[in-house]
Amino acid sequence: MPKIQTLSALLMLVIFTACGPTIYKAQNFNDSKTTVKTLAILPFNISIDSKRLPKGTTIETLKESQEKTGYDIQSNSYTWFLQRQKDYSITFQDIDKTNALLKKANITFDNIALQDKGDISKMLGVDGIISGKATMSKPMSEGGAIAAAVLLGGFGATNKTATSLTIHDVAGDLLWKYDYDVQGGLGSNSESLTKTLMKNASKKFPYTKSNTNTKTTKTKNAKTR
Repeated sequence: MPKIQTLSALLMLVIFTACGPTIYKAQNFNDSKTTVKTLAILPFNISIDSKRLPKGTTIETLKESQEKTGYDIQSNSYTWFLQRQKDYSITFQDIDKTNALLKKANITFDNIALQDKGDISKMLGVDGIISGKATMSKPMSEGGAIAAAVLLGGFGATNKTATSLTIHDVAGDLLWKYDYDVQGGLGSNSESLTKTLMKNASKKFPYTKSNTNTKTTKTKNAKTR
């Protein structure tokens, strides 16, 4: 029984360390608080280092992993915002509707990063969009891979991930950007990565009700650590 409990604990363990975030806010951001009412969340742009892939991994498998992770983080982020909707001054478009409209417009996971953010906002019928990017040193861990690592006593290298969360308005202008570097150990997956990113980003998320009356503005090129 102790061994089973230990294994279960290890399987659930998530170890994350991170560097301080870099935050950008447009000089005219406060003006958007009167015009931005609904945001759509796009699938995350995922990039995995192809030089550090497990043996037997093909380019096709890599692409599938990137796409799955991108949609998983989109879904997890949407859930995070919905669970805390009462804290925000804006609402979020249902991602099923977002993805259906993207598909109808022939915007795919492979080409979405090339699209103008303002054009996407107009097509989706929202006031702005939340997009994100994650550059990973290796694919996210799957349950089976974690279990094997525990049983074999080897956990492998940690997964270093550079993440960013951005908000663009309907004109395509960048309103807000949050950059965050994460280092995940055993158990790092799309859900735990999202929780780590959102838990930290939400502290600075600009459309919280507590920030509605904030009068402080940043210079357009200002960055804070």
